[in-house]
Amino acid sequence: MKNFNVYNLVRKNILELKPYVSFRDQNEFISPVLLDANESPFGELNRYPDSTQKELKQKLAEIKNISVDQIAIGNGSDELIDLILKVFCEPKKDSILVMNPSFTMYGFYANINENNVIQLDLDENFEIDKEEFLKISKDNNLKVFFLCTPNNPTGNAIEDIEFYIKNFNGIVVVDEAYIEFSEKESNIRLLEKYSNLIVLQTFSKAWGMAGARVGTAYSSDEIIKLINTVKAPYNVNSLSLNKIMQLISYKNIIDKNIKSTLNEISRIKNELLNVECVKKVFPTDANFFLIEFYNAEKVYQELLKNEILTSKRSPQIPECIRINVGKKEENNKLINVLKGI
Repeated sequence: MKNFNVYNLVRKNILELKPYVSFRDQNEFISPVLLDANESPFGELNRYPDSTQKELKQKLAEIKNISVDQIAIGNGSDELIDLILKVFCEPKKDSILVMNPSFTMYGFYANINENNVIQLDLDENFEIDKEEFLKISKDNNLKVFFLCTPNNPTGNAIEDIEFYIKNFNGIVVVDEAYIEFSEKESNIRLLEKYSNLIVLQTFSKAWGMAGARVGTAYSSDEIIKLINTVKAPYNVNSLSLNKIMQLISYKNIIDKNIKSTLNEISRIKNELLNVECVKKVFPTDANFFLIEFYNAEKVYQELLKNEILTSKRSPQIPECIRINVGKKEENNKLINVLKGI
């Protein structure tokens, strides 16, 4: 796939699109007088943020050991999902492939873009049936495959990712929102090998920055340039960019929080196995559990009465609830309520 020609998949109007370029952000100045963007000269946040997010990209390039030109920054991963569809999928014509069950926003943005959504049903272990994948992927209008690993809402990491990248004739988007909680290695390592690969990551989960809305896309220079062509000029605000940069400088705190979460996952799993209303606890590589109950609706309502909010997955995944790991005291409350059902 190294010789894969990405431009054969791009919408014609996108290839012809001229990106918005901020003259200010494309040049270096020592002490500029900024009279070019109709900003107010007053206020703490009176200036537009860097439209290229160069400082954050430089830091991420060092951490990920890739080029700055292989990174796009989005207003959460959601924006990047939307932008990928806009680059590659012709409305009312092209299709995307998604795992079922998986993250619902892939289909949501495809529907907005008037693209067909083809579902690839996972087996009883929430793995992909390779034969079914090969059969479905022959569709000529299938442009993008969204592969979430660890998968939401099932929690498991998908095995043999390279098989799907090699055997798909379009763009494979590997969504690694929960990768920091997994023992699996990031698929960023495969970027040099496969030019049809995009890897998504986020600061919302392990980094504890869901409110900042900052997601990242890693891919070839060509694909990143296309994503940056269609993105809004100032899509990530200054407050979020500054906060993320500060956080990267204190990564030891993030590592400590991740370790704490992983310890809680291990503890809670042992507790859940002794709860009568629990039928099965599925394996997880994320910061949440998919749990099968004997009566999921009763459990869900009882938790809600105790102001414990969870994610009901029935009827899509029968009798199942997705519950993420909280602080120790929150997890203790959850277990105590479950034991009383």
